[in-house]
Amino acid sequence: MPVADWNPDLYAAFRGLRMRPALDLLAQVPALPEGEVVDLGCGDGAAAGALRQRFPAARMTGVDTSAAMLAAAQGYDATTQTDIADWWPEAPPALIFSNAALHWLTGHDRLLPRLAGMLVPGGVLAVQMPRQFGAPSHARLREIAAAMFPDRFDFRDWTPPVAAPDHYWRLLSPLGTTQVWETEYLQHLPPGDAHPVRRFTKSTAMRPFVERLSPPETAAFLAAYDEALRADYPLAQDGATLFPFRRLFLVLRRPP
Repeated sequence: MPVADWNPDLYAAFRGLRMRPALDLLAQVPALPEGEVVDLGCGDGAAAGALRQRFPAARMTGVDTSAAMLAAAQGYDATTQTDIADWWPEAPPALIFSNAALHWLTGHDRLLPRLAGMLVPGGVLAVQMPRQFGAPSHARLREIAAAMFPDRFDFRDWTPPVAAPDHYWRLLSPLGTTQVWETEYLQHLPPGDAHPVRRFTKSTAMRPFVERLSPPETAAFLAAYDEALRADYPLAQDGATLFPFRRLFLVLRRPP
């Protein structure tokens, strides 16, 4: 997980593209029993409005580790600032909804069954996580960092934080009715002051790298990353590019 706090304005630059997976996940959440709706890793509250519209009578809580993001979040009945790896609800919720947050955490084989066990009977765990780590947008960050700064970056024993879909189905299906699927979104990124893919990853995947670099090191790192991205994601005449992005979804419903 990045050390420095998140930048809500930077993260919101691609809000439309980041919200579509949240809405696709929400569309697969069935009717809920009575109980609280928890937006786990809620960030700046991007999904709050859609959750409220879908479940208007439910009490809704946003949970996030970032004070800056929570300060920007609106639409919740309550918010809780805590490490979501350690979070525990005051009462069993009807829905734990987590969009693009749990991939920052390790130990999914323990974490996801623990979250499922928090639910009321008939409750739902709904999770979306990027599974983009083998794509050039993310792989180049690791490759360039390890080549330029081997004293700080060593990925020889690295494993992707998100497993294959069948792993999650085998993990969760004994706990309730389980759906697991993947979607690859073909995203059109507009031109800007840097390669569009770099602008997209700047607020997320790039953060743990630049946090460990000085300003001159960051400039050299970004120049190398931009060069690699131009080969991996060629620019159109107007400076835009197409950016395939893979995401994994899971929805588990506990037995009533």
